[in-house]
Amino acid sequence: MSEIVTFTIDGRRISAEAGQTILAAAQACGIYIPRLCHKDGLTPVGGCRVCTVRVNGRPASACTQPVAAGIVVDNDTEELRSWRRQIVEMLFVEGNHFCMFCEKSGNCELQALAYRFGITAPRYPYLWPKRDVDASHPDIILDRNRCIMCGRCERTSRDLDGKSVFGFVERGIHKTLAVNADARLADTDLDLTDQAVNACPVGAILKKRTAYRTPVGQRQFDREPIGTSVETRAKLTIDGGEPR
Repeated sequence: MSEIVTFTIDGRRISAEAGQTILAAAQACGIYIPRLCHKDGLTPVGGCRVCTVRVNGRPASACTQPVAAGIVVDNDTEELRSWRRQIVEMLFVEGNHFCMFCEKSGNCELQALAYRFGITAPRYPYLWPKRDVDASHPDIILDRNRCIMCGRCERTSRDLDGKSVFGFVERGIHKTLAVNADARLADTDLDLTDQAVNACPVGAILKKRTAYRTPVGQRQFDREPIGTSVETRAKLTIDGGEPR
């Protein structure tokens, strides 16, 4: 049997398996830690830093940091909420995001986090980068304007689909999403059934001929805020024989 350790998160004692990440342990107990680059089933990389928490006073990414006996984790503090708001705002201004015209609106995790953090408009100047849209594939559109460089499509294609369709080239503000072909998405072996097609948290990868099949107002985050499924449906850890 796995070793069970106990630690504290936001003043609440919870138990977890040794080696389990803070994010996974918290989620199992109904505590939502915001994230963007993390996706269940993929090896965590801690790239977006939206899941940053304080562990014994030091910042750490909750999706990569393993639990340990006796650690004290701060997740829901004004300082951390401020950090997360700033990250989300920077992601908005570093790309070209027009929620009112985006087919992913209502299903977009970036948009949903902005609502959760009370962001009405970014405080930073927009960069308005020039990015390409690739509609060459018969079933899939790649809109790099909405890409937030989370890497979920890259890791899903490589680790779950076994294809390595996606990757990144260049660095800094010139970094962009690339495909494993000379130029066009149509020249790759990406298939509509690949898990990578559904891995994008925003509207950078979209299926053709499915737009607005679910009307705006009836979509996932139109019905409930992001994190609600974790906070209300996860089975709470029983500590000392009684639900906490």
